[in-house]
Amino acid sequence: MTDFVDATNNRVSRSIFHDEEIYRQELERLFRKCWLLIGHESQIPEIGDFFLTRMGEDQVILSRGRDGKPHAFLNTCRHKGMRVCRYDEGNTKRFYCPYHGWSYDLNGDLQGVPERQGSYPASFDRKEWGLIQVARIASFRGTIWATWNPEAPDFEDYLGDIKESLWYGLGAWDGGDGEIEVLGGVQKWNVPCNWKFVSENSGGDPLHNISHQSTDLARIGPRSGVGRRDPLGELFLTYTPNGHGLIYERIDVTQPRGHYSMSKITSEYFEDCWRRRLDRLGEKAGSPLVLGNIFPNAGFHVQQPRVLLMAHPNGPRTSQAWRMYFVDKDAPEEAKDFLRRYYVSYSGPGGMTEQDDMENWGYASEGAAVHAAQDAPFSYVADTGNFADPYIPGPVSKYWLTEHNNMGFYRRWAELMAAE
Repeated sequence: MTDFVDATNNRVSRSIFHDEEIYRQELERLFRKCWLLIGHESQIPEIGDFFLTRMGEDQVILSRGRDGKPHAFLNTCRHKGMRVCRYDEGNTKRFYCPYHGWSYDLNGDLQGVPERQGSYPASFDRKEWGLIQVARIASFRGTIWATWNPEAPDFEDYLGDIKESLWYGLGAWDGGDGEIEVLGGVQKWNVPCNWKFVSENSGGDPLHNISHQSTDLARIGPRSGVGRRDPLGELFLTYTPNGHGLIYERIDVTQPRGHYSMSKITSEYFEDCWRRRLDRLGEKAGSPLVLGNIFPNAGFHVQQPRVLLMAHPNGPRTSQAWRMYFVDKDAPEEAKDFLRRYYVSYSGPGGMTEQDDMENWGYASEGAAVHAAQDAPFSYVADTGNFADPYIPGPVSKYWLTEHNNMGFYRRWAELMAAE
């Protein structure tokens, strides 16, 4: 795959965004090998709770088993392939196939087979016919991840040096041990673009910010004014050898933050959280994680709006985006309601930033497939240089006009695609 990613000259072939064979190889070499985000603990709080999720193109059931632990398995009956769960979420005692009546418990084990005593041979062993389980599953600060690869590294090793900052980012805003929870359901929508356009955008693409002037005009962006969210300081980008791309900020911890001035209760809550965060973290509080992408397709915002984004592949030129919004579990109900309304106006299929992005991704994916341009690669050469930082892991660069996070993503893509 080095023919498609020129890491020396920072160029990427257009074909990786539309070629059917390359896409099929991605499903095998990336989505069956890497750790993938599949949900959050707060979506399955009780035994019997389940949530239908995805890994690549495959539908997966995430359930709270009878042992109280999360389990994940393919939503396909071992008898003839019928779905054993046809609801997006809920609570059940078992998963039941309506085609021929096979039933499975919350751990995915086969429990019931109609007329088994009279119709099946004595050699038929139910233990061999449970639902197909993921190879490994892991929880990290409430998020749940899975992989089909039994030889995958431990998930925290997969995160590498970003583990600590992501741990704080996915927790309560005061920097303590408090929990977050998914707010409401999941927004799902189809985007006419290759999944990698969504992931590289999440992983650090500062050049596209000219697309979002509409949010400032509508007074819901991060800049100054009564409609602002939490104000951003100076931004920096970093990436890891595993292809994760992240954006951090640097703020003066001696200055007041000024969160959400249009909602008194919300503003007071975040200001109180910020004071506690300073007490706990000191100077480290001034370099928080803002957003990023965990390779290959798990995007997130850990400041406002706080979201988890999965860019599920649906084909070489289409993807399905899922957004799950989260809040501090102990936040006041009025603040949660305010944030819910703010989140959906800013992000998601009805949000202003997402509409900007979807238009860009759709036209870019269309442009990648232009037949007469296949010999003309895309440019990822913008770079302002790297430096070390005591609070930000990895090779760090200033935010403005650099694509080194995107190239980190495609270098890792090329490595895994070329691996045996």
